[in-house]
Amino acid sequence: MYRFLLTPRWLALHVVVLLVIPAFVLLGRWQFGRFEERSANSERVTANIEAAPVPLERLAGPGQQVKEDDRFRRVTVAGTYDTSHQLVVRRRPQDGHNGYYVLTPLVTGAGTAVIVNRGWVPAGATADAAPEVPAPPAGQVTVTGRLRPSETEENSGITDRPGLPPGQVLLIDAGKIGQGLPYRLVGGYVELTEQQPKPAAAPAPVPEPDVGAGGGLNLAYGVQWWLFIGIAIAGWVLLIRRELAERRAQEAKEAAGVTEAATPAN
Repeated sequence: MYRFLLTPRWLALHVVVLLVIPAFVLLGRWQFGRFEERSANSERVTANIEAAPVPLERLAGPGQQVKEDDRFRRVTVAGTYDTSHQLVVRRRPQDGHNGYYVLTPLVTGAGTAVIVNRGWVPAGATADAAPEVPAPPAGQVTVTGRLRPSETEENSGITDRPGLPPGQVLLIDAGKIGQGLPYRLVGGYVELTEQQPKPAAAPAPVPEPDVGAGGGLNLAYGVQWWLFIGIAIAGWVLLIRRELAERRAQEAKEAAGVTEAATPAN
């Protein structure tokens, strides 16, 4: 009765099911791994944002790269702004409008500085027109902000290219920006949230990072892939049972026909 399971059509179906099940297992495990990774990242970022600010020098110094675990950690740093080496970062939309980030080095000591992202300004009338940038406070200032690692093409998804107008960049890359400066930069930057003294006018603050659901979608996708395993097995069993039922019905019909033919007529 079960010999039909060894026919070419059914052997092909067995192979498909046996390939699909481990594939779904691996896809589910991958999604669960992404869930754990994103949840850990979400918890770390949330903790860094909510933690009390610490002095910048405790986490990073000139020529020292910002650690990934310190991303978005709130820090404080004092110094004077160097507007002569101020830059703007192209292609940074905010609230649905195209614009620029304003990068101003904050000189913290003799031969040392950190890039401060002072915020966002709208784009000019044309692509080549320089945006209007409010001046920072003069003299000594104390900046509080979120510590960020330098941007690269890999971690930002932004492709750098030459030939930009003077004073404009595409990436906030402290290593590259520091090549043209008379002081050493911290290997990252500070995303300003507040400063003392407060200026009369300032760029719009950069919004807090969207921590998101911490990988909740990945968890749902992982469960979904593993549910597909049950669906595949159930469908396979259902097809076998249906085929078996059809064959039994056909055999019963044929047996009834034979019996009727063998019965002599009155």
